[in-house]
Amino acid sequence: MPLLGGIRPPIALLCLLILALAGLTAKVLGPAGEPVVPKAVLNSQQHFAQDGAIALRASIDERVTDLNRTAAALNAGKATPPERVLSDLSSTYQKWTGTTVLDLESGEVLAARGETIPLGWLDKDVLTGEHALTPRMVRLKTGDVRLMTMAVLDFGDRPQQLLIAAGSLSVPAINLGPFRSMAVVARGGEVLATAGFEQAEALNSDAERDELTFLHKQMSRLSEQAAEETEQDPVSAREPGSRGYPGVSGTLLGDAYNGRVATAGYASLASADPDDKKSVGAGLGLTVVAMLPVVQEQAVGQERELYGLVAAGALVAFGLLAAALLWMSVQRPLLALFLEARRLARGDLTRPVDVPRWGETARVGAALERLRGQLSGEGDEARSGAGGGEQARSGAGGGRRSRLGLRAPLALTAVLLLLWCVPVGLLLNRTDASVSVPSTMVNDQRDRTDLVADRVRRALNEAQADLVSTSRLIDVGDADATTGVLDDALRKHTRYGSLYVVDDDGEVVARAGAEPNADWSADGETGERDVPALIRVSGEGGKKPVIQAGAAVPGGKDMTLVGEIRVEFLNSLLARPGLGEVRVVDAEARTLAASDGFLAFEDLPRDALTDLVRAGSVHVGAGPVENGLLIREGRSVTVAAAAPFSGGGVAADIGWTVVSWQNAKHFEIAPYEREDRSVLAGMLGLALIVVCLGWIHLVVVRPLRALASSAEKLADGDLKTVLYPRYHDEVGAVVRSLELVRQQLQARRQNQARRSAEPRLGAGGR
Repeated sequence: MPLLGGIRPPIALLCLLILALAGLTAKVLGPAGEPVVPKAVLNSQQHFAQDGAIALRASIDERVTDLNRTAAALNAGKATPPERVLSDLSSTYQKWTGTTVLDLESGEVLAARGETIPLGWLDKDVLTGEHALTPRMVRLKTGDVRLMTMAVLDFGDRPQQLLIAAGSLSVPAINLGPFRSMAVVARGGEVLATAGFEQAEALNSDAERDELTFLHKQMSRLSEQAAEETEQDPVSAREPGSRGYPGVSGTLLGDAYNGRVATAGYASLASADPDDKKSVGAGLGLTVVAMLPVVQEQAVGQERELYGLVAAGALVAFGLLAAALLWMSVQRPLLALFLEARRLARGDLTRPVDVPRWGETARVGAALERLRGQLSGEGDEARSGAGGGEQARSGAGGGRRSRLGLRAPLALTAVLLLLWCVPVGLLLNRTDASVSVPSTMVNDQRDRTDLVADRVRRALNEAQADLVSTSRLIDVGDADATTGVLDDALRKHTRYGSLYVVDDDGEVVARAGAEPNADWSADGETGERDVPALIRVSGEGGKKPVIQAGAAVPGGKDMTLVGEIRVEFLNSLLARPGLGEVRVVDAEARTLAASDGFLAFEDLPRDALTDLVRAGSVHVGAGPVENGLLIREGRSVTVAAAAPFSGGGVAADIGWTVVSWQNAKHFEIAPYEREDRSVLAGMLGLALIVVCLGWIHLVVVRPLRALASSAEKLADGDLKTVLYPRYHDEVGAVVRSLELVRQQLQARRQNQARRSAEPRLGAGGR
């Protein structure tokens, strides 16, 4: 008998899988070594570090791009005095700590603004060669590190000038929330800048100063680890199948102090497109580390371990019952049938066939008993009497057909195992609205939402600043030249869907890109200061909101350069892992952009979210503040946050708010992890049922039903149909034995026919 054939392997596999699942259940439904810090909190720090890295990389790249575009615009126009260059630059972009214009021929400083820029690092390699004018980090005498960005000013009629702008590599100006600190780390683990730490002079006790010293040491140690981790290749460092952040990121766990553990997330500066090598920020080798001390969680009690042991014990008990049922109803009758069929095939007809009580094995056993009678000659006497055929067919009392047969014990076995799978998967460790969500998750949802709001606000400010810069290149008297400037700007700035110049009456004078989707007039929307708004929203009733930014054209009487900002551009700023669904809404809580699909100007899906937006828009102190809360409805818990626009720029007072929410089920915290483990155990039990019982049905029960029909036909006298075994197992062995019996009966019938013909031949001869 083959080792893997027949009824034994699936039953043995069922027992092994039940024992394995019981061991897994005892482990995963018990304490399972739950960490002192939930994984959800660690993941939140990783997402925070990623957000900080994205903000820093975008800030660096924007500084470089703005300087290069300004230089290109100046080179395309008339010669501009150095002082005027720096004045216009600082009034348009407030992002550099110092600027300098240098005469490349004489080395003389022609103009300077802001902090003094050292020039000792300038040499031939910086100005020529493959890496000419590449931004680089320079350390000042004060110890601070600055990013030096360069561009050449070439006016043709005078020597070339070098425009240098120094920018800080400080932590992005984002809301870190309470107790969180962030650092910008260079290669080798050197901390270039930090934010979020309290000043030692402001602390009132030695204990607070000791804790501050501990946190500084933890930041230094974790920064060194993060710098080492980010030296890896992003593809090999990422977990298989994971997506999201293109750079290297992860989490670190520090030491404990006063019952709080230092948790950290880190992320290297990486390009938004991994194939894009043009990102200056991504090539500086910088890493952002976000650190937050969190309270240690209490260890799980002994009752949790008992849950796992009880569930595992119940599974073993049900498994033993199921295996015993299969052994008694399927395996033992089938093996007995195999032995009886082999005995008949070998010619042992002395004792009756031991017929099983029911099912397909009973039908085959009854047929074997009838065949034994035919082989021994008892069937001849039965056929000679009246009704002998009916008596033969009804002999042995076990040949009655059954609709279920051996499928009944299989169904009963499945029910036994389902009695464990269903309660474990659907009832055990179920969560409801009373789940305790760490306050850290609510705070991080609020702070990250505020970060996204700051990112969108800065993008709108940047869009309007680009329009101001472009408007200075427009010659209102030359329509063709104006169109060329607009085409060039539209090609460089993908955030715009169209650019056009309108006069005082709103008539379009020049245009690049798509047709305007809304009008722009000088007496249109006004901001909070009763001045014409430079960012406007319209298009209500259409498929998309129309978002416009404007800038007055210098020298053009009441002319305005208008850019329509693509909604898709704003949508791309909102999609952040671990933040759930994010939307930008106006002052009336109507949707303007979203990380997922949305309808223009639709309301928020919940009244609680609308109330949260309105509460966040209320001015408290200096202005509106961000809010976060837990929404408990039914059996679910939702973490939501709203962050109104605040800060500087033209987008600060347009009344927009970024709101985000996500189901707490997505958090990797203990209650939801236990629920997921219970569901997993139940699903594994279902898979076990399908695999093992399906195997038995396909390999044993279905062939046995076909065998029962063939055996009954053979017992009824069908000696012409040859029986072929399909499997080399117990059922196949019974088929082979029946084929031998068929051949014996066929030979016996032929012999009887020959003997009955011989006397007739003799009588005819006399």
